[in-house]
Amino acid sequence: QRGAPLLFLSAPLPAFHPSPTTSKAPPHRSPAPPRRTRSETSGTGGGGTRAPRDMGEYRAFPDGDAAAMTAVPVLPSSATHPSQEVAAKPRYGSCDRWYMKQVFDNLHGNISLDPLALQFVDTEEFQSFLGGLTMISFPCIMPFRLRDLKQLGLTYLVYPGAVHTRFEHSLGVYSLAGKVMDNLKMHQGEELGIDRVDIQTVKLAGLLHDIGHGPFSHLFEHEFLPRVIPGSTWSHEQMSVLLLDSIVDKHAIDIEADYLKMIKEMIVASSKFATAKSAKDKHFLYDIVANGRNGIDVDKFDYIGRDCRACGLGCNFQYWRLTEGMRVMGDEICYPAKDYLSVHKLFTTRADLHRTVYTHAKVKAVELMLVDALVEANDYLGISLHANDPEDFWKLDDTVIKSIETAPNNELKKSKEIIQRIRRRELYKFCNQYSVPRDKLEHFKDITAQDIVCSQSSSEDLKEEDIAVSNVKIDLTRGKDNPLESIKFFKDFGCNEKFPITDDRVSHLLPAYNQDRIVRVYAKKPELVEAVSKAFENLQLRMYGEKTQVHDTPKKKRIRFN
Repeated sequence: QRGAPLLFLSAPLPAFHPSPTTSKAPPHRSPAPPRRTRSETSGTGGGGTRAPRDMGEYRAFPDGDAAAMTAVPVLPSSATHPSQEVAAKPRYGSCDRWYMKQVFDNLHGNISLDPLALQFVDTEEFQSFLGGLTMISFPCIMPFRLRDLKQLGLTYLVYPGAVHTRFEHSLGVYSLAGKVMDNLKMHQGEELGIDRVDIQTVKLAGLLHDIGHGPFSHLFEHEFLPRVIPGSTWSHEQMSVLLLDSIVDKHAIDIEADYLKMIKEMIVASSKFATAKSAKDKHFLYDIVANGRNGIDVDKFDYIGRDCRACGLGCNFQYWRLTEGMRVMGDEICYPAKDYLSVHKLFTTRADLHRTVYTHAKVKAVELMLVDALVEANDYLGISLHANDPEDFWKLDDTVIKSIETAPNNELKKSKEIIQRIRRRELYKFCNQYSVPRDKLEHFKDITAQDIVCSQSSSEDLKEEDIAVSNVKIDLTRGKDNPLESIKFFKDFGCNEKFPITDDRVSHLLPAYNQDRIVRVYAKKPELVEAVSKAFENLQLRMYGEKTQVHDTPKKKRIRFN
């Protein structure tokens, strides 16, 4: 009713997960007005316009809003409403509201999922409710996935609010990819030839870009696998591609091979598996979800905002300034020159998250312990054996901890003891850390426990298994290079010239170095803290001729007697 007051909900709407049998259309809806045929829309007296080639026919929505026109697939002549059994499925790229489903996200609000996206979302490889031993105890219950992969792994043990998952992050990237494409289509759609197929393809790449992540986020890829498979080149991007092929085949999802290939190329666009862009049309499409050109992509837009909110940190970066101001020039996404500092904040905010959240000293201590537990359990559980087989890999998620804890035998005794220490907060003890000097960054090699053992005094008896080392790398996504040097800007929307902006033209307060390397050392037993700290100090004197550590070597605590 016109003029009726708006009703605001006092609590967020719960996420709705439609079943395959109910995702096509609501069962009860008044019949839609008759479609206008091409002859009616192209006549001189009707005042209509002919539908574009890629958008099907126009039809008014049942609510009677004449302005709400959309492109929908043509239904068989015997069907007048998509709720009828004979109604055809929407074609690739269509956006009929009758087929859309709404999910409420606490960062982006309502997210509309199109029919093809729903076919991927409603699979066990994507979602997650149960996992681990549940599949063994109850074979009829299929374990699912992304809901049991925490976005920040074990960070929630330090930041209790960091319990969000890859599931909601994937929905967020899907939504932001759609907003970027809608904005580009609105302002440059005809110039760039953007159609509904392009929009749907980029959105699906955003939705599916993280389905290949292993348990505990990047820990599985960068810490666990190199320990059990020396020289491992495994990557979550490549596993996402393998899982995507598996989902399409297993669930008989109707998608053309060319579109599927585009989605896979967009997923790996920022990895070592990226293909040459000279072989692609519309190169800018491959810089939206995973940007290998300069690092600005909707993946970062979502996880920076989501992680800051979950951890209770302030976020000065406003992604909407970039999504609304971006413009494609010469097949490259460019930004207004006035938004230079906004672009810089994207990278500095990400670096701050790495420094204060992702590589927090306590977070790294817990991760080192869990890696030790997983390595001990690998032979029994065969975790690494599933890493290259998508049919088995999708069953791996964060519930592997429960699988270890509830194992009914003594094979996993050592792993259980380590996890029990984590539960009791008996963590590896932090000894000290140092930042690698700037003049040593280029030739720096990771420090190992063996390096520290070799630096101990003759009176000590440290072993490699007594020491844990974390080599932390923090940069602006491009290593020692400044990513802003790879970004092009324009003066205003009436200008067709793009240009880079150097730091000295903006501010002399911007950092001169774009990379930090930090070495942290932990003792696995409290009584070894002093010995490990002294050996670490000797290592620094041997390598650099001086102590570069942050703290003094800890002294033995005095025992207080009452």
